[in-house]
Amino acid sequence: MTISSIDKATGFEKRFENIGTIVYENSTIASKAVAQEIANLIKVKQSQKQPCILGLATGSSPKGLYAELVRLHKEEGLSFKNVVSFNLDEYYPMEPDAVNSYVRFMKEQLFNHIDILPENCYVPNGLLSKEEIADYCDQYEAKIEALGGIDLQILGIGGNGHIGFNESGSLQNSKTRLVALDHITRVAASGDFGGLENTPRTAITLGVKKIMEAKRVMLMAWGEGKSNIIKASVESEVTSNIPASYLQEHHNATFVLDKAASSKLTRINTPWLVEKIIWTDKLIRKAVLSLAIHLKKPILMLTDADYIENGMSDLLADSGPAYNINIKIFNKLQHTITGWPGGKPNADDSNRPERAEPEKKRVLIFSPHPDDDIISMGGTFKRLHEQGHEVHVGYQTSGNIAVADDETLRFASFVCDYNDKFGIESLESKEIYKKAAAFLKNKKSSEIDTEEVRFIKGLIRKGEARATCHFVGIPDEQIHFMNLPFYETGAIKKNPIGIADVKITLDLIDKIKPHQIYAAGDLADPHGTHKVCLDAIFAAVQELKSKKYMKDCWVWLYRGAWQEWAIDEIEMAIPLGPDQVLEKRKGIFKHQSQKDGVVFQGADSREFWQRAEDRNKETADLYDELGLSHYAAMEAFVRWHF
Repeated sequence: MTISSIDKATGFEKRFENIGTIVYENSTIASKAVAQEIANLIKVKQSQKQPCILGLATGSSPKGLYAELVRLHKEEGLSFKNVVSFNLDEYYPMEPDAVNSYVRFMKEQLFNHIDILPENCYVPNGLLSKEEIADYCDQYEAKIEALGGIDLQILGIGGNGHIGFNESGSLQNSKTRLVALDHITRVAASGDFGGLENTPRTAITLGVKKIMEAKRVMLMAWGEGKSNIIKASVESEVTSNIPASYLQEHHNATFVLDKAASSKLTRINTPWLVEKIIWTDKLIRKAVLSLAIHLKKPILMLTDADYIENGMSDLLADSGPAYNINIKIFNKLQHTITGWPGGKPNADDSNRPERAEPEKKRVLIFSPHPDDDIISMGGTFKRLHEQGHEVHVGYQTSGNIAVADDETLRFASFVCDYNDKFGIESLESKEIYKKAAAFLKNKKSSEIDTEEVRFIKGLIRKGEARATCHFVGIPDEQIHFMNLPFYETGAIKKNPIGIADVKITLDLIDKIKPHQIYAAGDLADPHGTHKVCLDAIFAAVQELKSKKYMKDCWVWLYRGAWQEWAIDEIEMAIPLGPDQVLEKRKGIFKHQSQKDGVVFQGADSREFWQRAEDRNKETADLYDELGLSHYAAMEAFVRWHF
């Protein structure tokens, strides 16, 4: 039986999961496990000479699942001829062959690669008139009922807890219907549609009632970006504000998570509140810092009573009194702070995050997009150069999809005017401008840019990245534009990491032979550009690690403009003064195409420089609140050991 209670003395809520959850190391392993359950069900139904009724989802979460089902069909002979599928939803209005149509998604990801009968594939019709939708939805449900209901329903989960397109406020008995999409949902989808203004406002969705009637439900979630809503769905009360929480009342539902998506669950995030644990150094640090933050106390002000009243009496018995534990954790946190990200020469480095030797290091900063280096670690970037290290930057992708169309024409026009002014004969540049202008004038939502337009956009971002490096003081020979192939699709959806991506990354590392590598450690979206770029670095480092120079190479992970490392994870914190914060802002301003309203704004309306400054200030404020020195800002890093 699940128990949930609040300790009145402490205010801590001791939460247990109200639904079955399975946590896998990563989304690949998890997807294979779900695919195997589906395969087993299909085979059982085949042996019984019955149809297998599957409810299917779209989005990034089930891509790995569908890839594994395709593999099972092609390599292990799994047949889908007895499968009837019903998709959860479809944007409205939406043509079936449109780039973002779920009909097209399902064909490309699954249906075109297996032997399922086309007449057995049902996806809501996005071309109906509004007058036809109600009857159509009734018929959609009637088809499911006539087949005996859904045997297994696959779900993803939205950032607001929606399942299908059943947004916050959807009732448990809601039927299949036309719905208005929540702003959060539209913002999350806006990247696929080239901006919020092009994103549909409505969709047709299977109702919560039919989802709850499924004989088996499996909800899949990957990445840190889903961790908060997973915790709320699994551990909080059942509420229409979080439709996924309704699954707590389903008789056979399971949440299938990767480690990152599960990271906020109580048993994983604060296991000492759930059961007796073995107190490792890592858990002690996390628990003490969590306690100090919760009680709004500096570390050194925590008392024995604070520990006892907040579920940490075992720690006190093992390692107490509180004063001894506090001093240990305070010192560990203090030792993360350094003004010498490349190590301080001729200094005792036993308590410093970086080595003193070699005094002058070769440093390679990997930047997934052309501005991540300055946004995420601009202060550290500049300080490394100023302290005499040989700093290289590897810009992993062109970032060409994140430039507005009018910026493209402005720069193309500038080239024409430049040539005219200085008497440079270039009919080609005028022709390129005309072709680009004609294409962009008639460009449809989500239409892939022409090769010329993509190249111009890439040049814009390349120039901005180079300008930032020159601002910092980095010469051209230490600026490397990698243009990883996985990114160059021209569309929002990118290819998976490939051999060529790893080879380009490996070659750059092998050329520079760095003592330090800095890489973006964003794990919020396991299919996002930052994560793919990180995977390329990890794969390259693993291939190179036997080389002699790699024995002296340390890898530091920074995070992007969207989030920061948790205080208990930080291993190196670089403090910035007010003047350095302003210098970083000037460096970010070199990226003019990303200023004053960017193509992929996300749910955060602040500009990138504002997000970066606020995040760095929050980190510094947290150190201050915990009783350490007060700085204007801090950039944080975690070391990856290979």
